[in-house]
Amino acid sequence: MNFPDGNGHVDAASLPGGQAFAKLSQKYRHYLDKTTPHVAPRWVALALVVLVYAVRAYLLHGFYIITYALGIYNLNLLLGFLTPQVDPELEGPTLPSQREDEFRPFVRRLPEFKFWYSAIKAVVIGFVITFFPIFDVPVFWPILLLYWFVLFFVTMKRQIKHMIKYRYLPFTLGKKSYKGGGKGGKGAGASK
Repeated sequence: MNFPDGNGHVDAASLPGGQAFAKLSQKYRHYLDKTTPHVAPRWVALALVVLVYAVRAYLLHGFYIITYALGIYNLNLLLGFLTPQVDPELEGPTLPSQREDEFRPFVRRLPEFKFWYSAIKAVVIGFVITFFPIFDVPVFWPILLLYWFVLFFVTMKRQIKHMIKYRYLPFTLGKKSYKGGGKGGKGAGASK
């Protein structure tokens, strides 16, 4: 009999079929980790999965509630991606506010890889749900679409105002290097 450890967890490998699940999980994680440096192909894959989902929903003329839920979920992910990890409204400004402040890169509340991974998982789950007619709830889709656009524009307006107020961009372009007319026409930090 398997008893949980002190934290209440049971070793998955000791359960029936657990070793196979652990091995499969490890292999899945290995292939997922291999995609980490390939940013553009991952986002292209997400775009293709979204396109396949959209074509399926269009051809079925249904699953508007599922599509709306995907839109709301992905909007929430986008907000986490655009928001700093430390909110200056709650914890004070940690981003440089003066030209003399030291460079600190933008740290997101939701990192890019987790954003992509959560979005692709959601769309794949939504795609699988389209095979179950019980989830095809009849609704008047133009109202859902209008409400989603209103929600998107109000949310983005608030986010952009927040970005302007605390002077940050959600994209780190790196520290600026200045080249100028120091002694001999070279900048003070130029290498020889």
